[in-house]
Formats: sequence, C-alpha cells, structure tokens
Amino acid sequence: MITDMTEGKPFHVLWRFTIPMLVSVMFQQFYNIVDSIVAGKFVGVDALAAVGASYPITMIFMAVATGLNIGCSVVISLYFGAREYGKMKCCVSTSLISTVGIAVVLSAFGFLFSSPLMRLMHTPQNIFADSALYLNIYIGGLIFLFLYNICTGVFTALGDSRTPLYFLIASSVGNIVLDLVFVITFHMGVAGVAWATFLAQGVSSLLALVTLMRRMKSVKTSEPYKKFSRSMAGKISRVAVPSILQQSFISVGNLFVQGLINSYGSAVVAGYSAGMKVNTFAITCFSTLGNGLSSFTAQNTGAGKTERISQGFRAGVRLVLCVALPAFLLFFIFGPSVIQLFMSKGSESAARVGVEFLRIVSPFYMIISLKLIADGVLRGSGSMKAFMISTFTDLVLRVALAFVLSIPFGAAGIWMSWPAGWMIGTGISLFFYFTGVWKRESTL
Repeated sequence: MITDMTEGKPFHVLWRFTIPMLVSVMFQQFYNIVDSIVAGKFVGVDALAAVGASYPITMIFMAVATGLNIGCSVVISLYFGAREYGKMKCCVSTSLISTVGIAVVLSAFGFLFSSPLMRLMHTPQNIFADSALYLNIYIGGLIFLFLYNICTGVFTALGDSRTPLYFLIASSVGNIVLDLVFVITFHMGVAGVAWATFLAQGVSSLLALVTLMRRMKSVKTSEPYKKFSRSMAGKISRVAVPSILQQSFISVGNLFVQGLINSYGSAVVAGYSAGMKVNTFAITCFSTLGNGLSSFTAQNTGAGKTERISQGFRAGVRLVLCVALPAFLLFFIFGPSVIQLFMSKGSESAARVGVEFLRIVSPFYMIISLKLIADGVLRGSGSMKAFMISTFTDLVLRVALAFVLSIPFGAAGIWMSWPAGWMIGTGISLFFYFTGVWKRESTL
C-alpha cells in the first residue's frame, strides 16, 4: 500500500506509517536475540560469547546495508512527493543494481579479512573457531541482507510499511524454528544458529524483491526511464555515503571497544553480548522511528511543504518517548530476568555483567531517542553535514571514554561511555534542529 505523507495530520500519518515499521524491526531484532538465546541456553556460555564476539564485524556490513537503505529511501521519497515517477523508478533500479555490486565486493572482502579482524579484536582463543565459523556463514548471506534492506527502503519511501512487516514475521518465525531444529535436533552448535539466519533471510529477501518488481510495474510513467543512471547514483550516494560512514564509524569504534572488552575474558564478553543484544533492540526501535520521520520529511520536502516537517518532529518525539520510557523501565527493573534468558546454569558472573550494562545505559534511553528523531529530520531534508557532526562527536567520545574510564572502573567504565557520548550527541543534534539548519542546508 503506497501512502502519500504530504496530506493529513502529521501525528496520525506518522503513527499509521511507523507502527508497522516498529513491529517489523522488533521481529527482526527478536530473531537476532533468539540466536543468542539458543546459543547460550543450548550450547553454552562460550557459544554465546562466540556469537557476540563477531557482532561488531557483522555490524559493519549491516551499517553499509542500512546506509544504502536510507540513501535510496530519502531520494525515492523526494521524487514520490514531487510526483516524478520516472525518476523514482530510475532511482529504484539504480539502487538495486548498485547494491548487488556492493554486496559482492564486501563478501569477497569479508571472506579474506574476517579472521585477521577477529585477531585484531583479541578474541579469546577458546571461542575463536566458533566466532570465525559464525562470521563466515553470515558473510555468505550478505547479498540477501543487502537486497532485503534495499527493498525495505523502497517500500518505506512509498509510504508502505506493512509489506516489510509481513516478510519479517515470516522470516522471524522461520529463523526461530530453524534455530531450534539445527541446534537442538541436529546438534550443529554455533553453525546451526548461523545457517538458520542465512536461510530465513535468503527466502525473505527474494520474496521481497519479487513483490517490489511487481509493485514497480503497477506505477505508470509517461516515458521510458534509465535502468541505471550515474547521476542518480550520485544523488543516492550524497545521502547514503554519510549514513554508511555514520554507521560504519560506529561499528569500527565498536571494534576497538570490543577488543577492550575481550581482554576481560569470555565471561565478560558473554555478559556484554547479552546486554548489547537487548540494548540494540531498544536503540534500533528508536532509530526506526527516526527513519520513518526521514521518509516523512523527504516526501514533504519534495512537495515543498516544509511547514509540516516541524509538526512531524513534534509527533515523532511523542511517539519515540512512548517507546523509550517502557524500554527503560523494563530493562532497569527486570534486567536480571531479561539477561537470564540468555544464560545456562553456571553463568552467574556473565549474567551480572549483562545486568550491570543494562542498568547503566537504559536510564538514558529518553535522551538518545530524542537525538535519533532530530537526526531523522536532518537526514530526510538532506542536511548531512549537521547529521555527521553530531554522530561523529558521539562516536569519538564513546570510544575515547571507554578506554579512559576502564582504567579506574574496569568493565563498568566502558559501559559508562555510552551515556556520556549520547548526551553530547543529542545536544548537538537538537541544536542543529532548533536553529533551522535543515531548512537552509540541503545536499540534494
């Protein structure tokens, strides 16, 4: 279902548009969490640590996929809002072709350098083999990850947040069933967890691609359009590259932080892995609402209705706080029960680490959620310079403080670096929003 977000009350439009997106990302993060739960419960704490140790590297690939998603979504939304359907379809086909090429290159890079990167992070020897195995299977499915993200980006740009939800529900259920079958019935260990994700994601991405192709055929254009355009690729890259850099620098920063965490041993790695999976679930929900606001902003920018964007920002703040507050209460109060889902018997020390992590970072969810909403407006309007300044400040502070605070406070000092970076980054993003930079500076 294609939705025009340039009409109607912004709060109601965003509510109907973002709720399916939010449910979609919850399902996506849920089956990622199930991977870790199955590994920790049915294989052991070292398996949980092995999956977690490879996480910062998998997030680099996810960063590129997410950046491409955002880049194509914003540009397609602009053309959709301006009713330029030929250029919109050119943007879709250019995005798909570019994405396949990028996925092939990154897969080759991943196979060549996955093990050296694991060593660079000082991955403990007792989990190294399982971590490398999980990572290589994950890399084999990169093309599915990238295709799914591009298809989702196109659906979102057209105001259709329900179609990706249906695919994710099917993929999540399939992934969970395959996790249990491969690990419990076939005793495949960490490899079973990885293959379950590979297969579920592969089927979901191919179905999404077929559906997208049919959807594009139903959009009528008055004249032929290019299947690949270098100038269109350039427009996409002006949004995608900063978004990729933002996500990638965060992931590279996490590589350094992961190396620091790995030095504390597999129990701390396992506890951090559990806590980080839960934390990522919350942050991704906030980011999804910000991405929805980006599509809203881009459509209204393309239609020349900038007065609706401020209304959309206020609506986005109300929506994201409705998610951030319950997440904080759940993780802070019931943190031990949440972390225990990942743990087998005899994992008390790892569980304590996970609970400590959640109780340090979760009180600041309301702050980081505001940043992600402000970033949604900056990115959707094409104000990428302001967007990158706030994001990189957050990243640099978090990485630097992780090393500094770990000296007096140990692992707890690493967790403290998250709130510190979030507060500064949020202040900068809100400054750029309220000074109206997004009205004056657009790279599109």
